[in-house]
Amino acid sequence: MNSKTKLLTFVTVILAVSSLTVSTVVAKAKLTNQSKLFINGIGTVQVGMTVPQAAKAAGTKLVGDAPNNNCYYVKPQNQPKNLSFMVTKGRISRVDVRQNNQITTLKGAKIGDTEAQIKSLYPGQIKVTPHKYVQNGHYLTFIPKDRGDRNYRLVFETDGKLVTEFRAGKLPEVEYVEGCS
Repeated sequence: MNSKTKLLTFVTVILAVSSLTVSTVVAKAKLTNQSKLFINGIGTVQVGMTVPQAAKAAGTKLVGDAPNNNCYYVKPQNQPKNLSFMVTKGRISRVDVRQNNQITTLKGAKIGDTEAQIKSLYPGQIKVTPHKYVQNGHYLTFIPKDRGDRNYRLVFETDGKLVTEFRAGKLPEVEYVEGCS
């Protein structure tokens, strides 16, 4: 092969690999059931984003309640199911996970875990309080030690034994037991 052919072949290979890499990065940016919930977001969606920013980060349209200045919810149009975002003052303030045992926290906590499992995943950082509506149920609230995260929480709701739903977000919204009600 002459040098022009080698160069053309090299450039073609580089472009093909770059194209695959970009496609992989874009695919990873989409919100899925494998996205991890952390104290200030899920996957690439972070608390503090506007709904359009969150939709772009999620790689999907967010649909739901009519926007208002106080509080409303949006959710991914398709997947993942049973995941919603609370919006206050025009920005994502918390993420709620219900009836979806595929989504986990960064440490692996999920719906169906026992209270003991949650406490063992977050030793010394779980505050237990009685559930407002579920007899014998609890709120297991993860309180971060890092000063930069002090305004965020993970809240696991239980029936007294197992996690039934969980959420993450900023104070005070993450502690609203009735959501936007």
